This record gives sequence, C-alpha cells and structure tokens, in this order.
Amino acid sequence: MSEFVEIRWHARAGQGAVTAAKALADAATAGGKYVQAFPEYGPERMGAPLKAYNRVSENPILIHCQVTSPSIVIIIDQTLIATVNVTEGVADEGIYIINTEKSPEELKKKLGVPKAKVYAVDATKISIETIGRSIPNMPILGVVARATDIITVDSVKYQVEKSFGKKFGRSVVEANIKAVDRAYAEVKVA
Repeated sequence: MSEFVEIRWHARAGQGAVTAAKALADAATAGGKYVQAFPEYGPERMGAPLKAYNRVSENPILIHCQVTSPSIVIIIDQTLIATVNVTEGVADEGIYIINTEKSPEELKKKLGVPKAKVYAVDATKISIETIGRSIPNMPILGVVARATDIITVDSVKYQVEKSFGKKFGRSVVEANIKAVDRAYAEVKVA
C-alpha cells in the first residue's frame, strides 16, 4: 500500500453509502490500518446525489481535506454516471466498483477508462434477493474485499455481525452476510 489509498463513493441518499464508508473504515481499523471516513452532502433529502470518502493507510494519516485524486471510485447508483463526472481526478489505472447489471467491458467504454480495472456487480438485485430490500451497500463491500487488499471478506462479515447484531435480529445479520458473500463471488472484472 502506498502512503494511503483514497476512495470516493457516489450514491444517492438512502442507498447506504455513508454507512458503507464507515463500515469499510471499521473493517480496515480491525485489520490494523489507519482510516478516515467522511461524507459530503448536497441537499439532505432522500434520493439526492452524495459523495462519501475514505482514506486508508498503514501509517497515521496526517491530512484532513477532500479527496481529489481517488485511486478507487465506488458507484452505488449507476444513473449518476450520466450526471456526475465520476472519473474526475482518477488516474488512468484507477479502480471502479459499480453496482450495475451491465458488463465491465461496456462500462469501461462508457466511462472512457480503457486502462482502468472495472468491477461490476448487480448489488441491487443481490440485496433484494437476500435482504428483501434495495440496500446495495453491504454487497458492494464484498466487492471491495475482492478487488483490493484494504479489507477482507471476513472483516466485512465481522463488521456486519458487530454492527447489525446489536440493532437487528439474527435473520438480518445472516441476510447481509449472504449478500456480501454473493457479491464477492458474482462480481465480474475487466
């Protein structure tokens, strides 16, 4: 890992991006890493576009500013691709993790990022089939575990257990863990 890895999340309010950024931070912290997680809100209403950010490092992080050059971009709502410049500040070899039914090859062309790694998974479908609701944030964390060395799938499942176990019943915890495992297994990359 270089000095630190920066991640930018694109989603709409209510899709769980802020919760997922915090869960990623908790999982990375449990793995001995230093982290930051913070949101950037526009109008605070359900469905409004938002961004969230993470920094992850093996060493203490001494900067506290916006993420302008992420190496990883996570897009929870693919409709934002048409309205937001999701590639802004990303190096040619960046990583994109996208909640979509489209192929990673199709997304590479659409985004104009031929050298990037694009991970595509239908996290919405997975969440509906496992959790019973369209909350794609936990399946996306399964893909982050698959695509990077920032977190492991076991650390994600541990955080689901820890966070959701206190608030919800066992069935909700098990459904979210199943969603994480399915996304980890079903993601496609190009």
